[in-house]
Formats: sequence, structure tokens, C-alpha cells
Amino acid sequence: VQLQASGGGLVQAGGSLRLSCAASGRTFSDYAMGWFRQAPGKEREFVASISNSRYYADSVKGRFTISRDNSENMVYLQMNSLAPEDTAVYYCAADLAKYYGGRWYYATDREDEFDYWGQGTQVTVSS
Repeated sequence: VQLQASGGGLVQAGGSLRLSCAASGRTFSDYAMGWFRQAPGKEREFVASISNSRYYADSVKGRFTISRDNSENMVYLQMNSLAPEDTAVYYCAADLAKYYGGRWYYATDREDEFDYWGQGTQVTVSS
């Protein structure tokens, strides 16, 4: 699967942005989708993911919302109440669900769970 992230930009603190990620492939609904971010000088970190559940990093809970449109092969990250510490390159990621032991497993919040990555989109929040 190929991923194309977009929607980044420059916004003032307290503002909002919506990131989009377009995915190629025929079985988009079988993939867990995630957003990660990397700030300058820091390691990449988990932001949110969605499969049959939604997961959020503590730092974004209540401010960010992840959603997906399986009919359009799209995943979104609505970011509200943005703060300067949210400044980072945001990456879209995907992982195909795996079936073993009688159940399906979906990636949640670990970077090494996701096999496919898009290019990043820069989000800059000014104070």
C-alpha cells in the first residue's frame, strides 16, 4: 500500500488543522491506520491510530480525533487546540491486520507494528 499525507501547514496556537492520508490498494479496511510525528531533535512518536478501535497518545487526547473513510481509502487527523509543542513532521502509517490463534490482530501504538509509511507533512504551530 502507498500512502500520501497532506494538510500540514502553519497555524497559530489554539488553531486547528486537518491532516489527510490517501492510501492505495483494494483492501483498505483490512489495515490499521496510524499517525506518528517527529519533532526536530526528537524521536518519532505515536499520535493516534484506528482499526476496530481508536488509540491516542496521552498528549493529544481530547484535542485530536482520528477518523477514516473506507469508501475513499482515506484517513484523517483533526487537530484542535494546537500548541507549539505539536510542531513536527506528521507521518501516516498502515499495517495489514494479521490473523492467528483464532483472532485478528491490529497495530495499535508501536512504530514497529506498522509496515507502510508515507512521506511526512509539516505542521508548525506558532506561539
